[in-house]
Amino acid sequence: MINHLGRTSSHRKALLANLAVSLIKHKRINTTLAKAKVLRTFIEPIITRTKEDSTHNRRVAFSYLKDKEAVSILFREIGPKVANRPGGYTRILKLGNRVGDNAEICMIELVDFNENMLKTSTEKKAKTTRRGRGKKSQVAAAPAQQAQAETTNTPSEDVTSNEQSSENKQE
Repeated sequence: MINHLGRTSSHRKALLANLAVSLIKHKRINTTLAKAKVLRTFIEPIITRTKEDSTHNRRVAFSYLKDKEAVSILFREIGPKVANRPGGYTRILKLGNRVGDNAEICMIELVDFNENMLKTSTEKKAKTTRRGRGKKSQVAAAPAQQAQAETTNTPSEDVTSNEQSSENKQE
């Protein structure tokens, strides 16, 4: 069942068209959580149509959005970027509550256009390594054992070298 957002059908369609145009132009917008959830169901089928750039798909998108500039941005920039994505073109991030009426505020954004998250996801993939708690390898343990042996043998070597030097003095 759709959330009617306390508006008439024509008011709701105009609201969603305006929110969708703003999202397309700015790639992210702040709005209430209820509006963002309804906007997601409104705009994702339109973005799916941009995968195939045809006159029919452009006219369908224009019938929903009623903004030529937004339709051209949609098919020129967004369509090629989401061509291999099977869905889930938007992300909703909760920001907290609004001061005046305590409404839940969130940010809705297009997933492929958030440069910061794209950079961190590629960096994390490159840096991840498996760290086990297994035994140390023999190669890594050998220098440590030699260092321990040297520290324990150092006094005895000093004693033997001192004895040899005292023997040399006596002769």
